[in-house]
Amino acid sequence: MSAPAGAGVRSATRARIAARTLRTDRWWQTPLFTVLGLLAFIVYATVRSFVRSDYYVEDYHYLTPFYSPCVSESCVEGARHFGTWVGELPMWMPLAFLSLPFLLGFRLTCYYYRKAYYRSFWLAPAACAVAEPHVRYTGETRLPLILQNLHRYFFYAGVVISLINTYDMIVAFRSPSGFGFGLGNVILLINVILLWGYTVSCHSCRHVTGGRLKHFSKHPIRYRIWTFVSKLNTRHMQFAWITLGTLMITDFYIMLVASGTISDLRFIG
Repeated sequence: MSAPAGAGVRSATRARIAARTLRTDRWWQTPLFTVLGLLAFIVYATVRSFVRSDYYVEDYHYLTPFYSPCVSESCVEGARHFGTWVGELPMWMPLAFLSLPFLLGFRLTCYYYRKAYYRSFWLAPAACAVAEPHVRYTGETRLPLILQNLHRYFFYAGVVISLINTYDMIVAFRSPSGFGFGLGNVILLINVILLWGYTVSCHSCRHVTGGRLKHFSKHPIRYRIWTFVSKLNTRHMQFAWITLGTLMITDFYIMLVASGTISDLRFIG
């Protein structure tokens, strides 16, 4: 006997809740804080990416991640860690034009961030047992959401960008007297470690390391890597939020030092 129309998962429409919500707790706080947190990062990162000032400390080779890699003639000379590939850029184009589109794609298509902005910005759904304004649900099968499936490819770009940030961090261990070490190095190092944590804990990394294996026993090395990545994967949400904060802190500290507002606290050199 077939189920009546609209019963269970066979329904062509989403489950309807007559009341605005069945919740009695402050369910709206999580989506609200998510909106505020993401907006704060978007506004800060956008302004800093286009301002084109105070992004490099010449004496200590500090380069903010928002401007790396800096490969145009518009960049100050010392910031061109990978050489000069193009000429002057128009003012509307960010100096890190090579990395920012891929970083944005990697974050936007991230499984956790999808959950975060689907629930907070689109209210799809805002929370369990809360009525949502959307009548139908098509998932990620149509434009533009079908592009979310590009995440596995953006992951590889994320790995390359993390390598670039690692190189920038290593280059920064120089001072006018040779090897140098200051508070800026500590901030850059922590930021790179956490960025690697976010990148490696990605679901796509988990698939790359252990996906499509029929027998783990025949691939002990890949199994160990997959196990390690799986453990990190349980902290992917934390890495996603923490790295937004460390990126802003790293950029803000370099901006203060580069502008002469503060001096870098030096331990060596």
